Amino acid sequence: MTQRVLTGITTTGTLHLGNYVGAIRPAIAASREAGVESFFFMADYHALIKCDEPDRIARSRLEIAATWLAAGLDPARVVFYRQSDIPEIPELTWLLTCVTSKGQMNRAHAYKAAVDANLAEGEDADAGVTMGLYSYPILMAADILMFNAHRVPVGKDQVQHIEMARDVAQRFNHLFGRGREFFVLPEAQTDAEMELLPGLDGRKMSKSYDNVVPLFEGGAKALREAIARIVTDSRLPGEPKEPEGQALVTIFDAFATPEQRAAFRAELRAGLAWGEAKQRLFDQIESQIGPMRARYAELMAHPEKIEAILQEGAAKARALAAPLLAELRAAVGLSRFSAVPQAAAKVVKADKPALPVFKQYREADGRFYFKLNAADGSLLLQSEGFEAGREAGQWVARLKREGAAALDQAPVQRAEGLAPEALQAALAALQEAEQG
Repeated sequence: MTQRVLTGITTTGTLHLGNYVGAIRPAIAASREAGVESFFFMADYHALIKCDEPDRIARSRLEIAATWLAAGLDPARVVFYRQSDIPEIPELTWLLTCVTSKGQMNRAHAYKAAVDANLAEGEDADAGVTMGLYSYPILMAADILMFNAHRVPVGKDQVQHIEMARDVAQRFNHLFGRGREFFVLPEAQTDAEMELLPGLDGRKMSKSYDNVVPLFEGGAKALREAIARIVTDSRLPGEPKEPEGQALVTIFDAFATPEQRAAFRAELRAGLAWGEAKQRLFDQIESQIGPMRARYAELMAHPEKIEAILQEGAAKARALAAPLLAELRAAVGLSRFSAVPQAAAKVVKADKPALPVFKQYREADGRFYFKLNAADGSLLLQSEGFEAGREAGQWVARLKREGAAALDQAPVQRAEGLAPEALQAALAALQEAEQG
């Protein structure tokens, strides 16, 4: 069974070497696995929650899209799109908002942390809390459920949001599914072995510590200068050095083969100078990052190429999102009015309108067929031919019994020009009559 995996890409800030090793590289490698259908989206609606600087958001979206593409993300193999290019996502967010309890949102970690920080400062509990911050787990649920992802790679701090998405999906299925599961229940995928690079000072590489090694920003010069600032011990050239626990060695390991790792350690223990070791580290990283940086620069010089890739990805994403949203709209009662006025007939307590009629027949080719006509005789649905009349009769019985739920498997075609909702309404009328 094909597994859908959905990865959200934050569109604020500039990526560094730790982001590449810990997130970008493993995600791209996973997208190449057999039996995996990968969705990667730029979470630019989410960015609005944290940032109110339009120029910064616009620049960051471009840089981060270029980074992922330069690092090897293959848009022909995955669905790569901007969240803001899929209008079905905010509409689904509202449908999900209407079935999500406020109590559940009150327990979201990000909101609770904001409240705790306000109270600790003697502020009002909700000071500075926007509805974007408060409700973003529902937007995240819509991101996931829109494409019925089976797995969502997240950090441990995001696992709660996947659980919330499952709860919301179950609630919607229960209220509106009528026996159908509209949404797959997603699973959080946390990688306990995810590689975390140390920064220049040995702590976790993070912009908040000002200890990062740039990925593409500043070119080879900035990479070399950052590596030169990596903290090492005071052992002199020629003195044996213990490689374990050294940030420089850990970073080298992230870009080296097992054989290269062993050789590097042996040279350090034999007295390799730290200055020479830093040159080796630069050469090792640059051999892999350099070609990507060239591709990144080419993409940044031609943003229209990135735009074309994202628009193509949006078209692929919407081809999946639009039909599902149409079904969800119908499920909650927002479908278009059809020619079968069942609800109006009940309100005025008039005679029930005549039901649609199945007709079975045999053609000159010897095969058996059936069709569904509206009360006025217009064609609603036409079957393919069957070898035996019994097969046609079995399908007629199933469509009467299961209604529109059987359409996906039925060997039938909707009448040309007929709205899907009209056919669904006709089958629902027959199904109600069958059950009543």
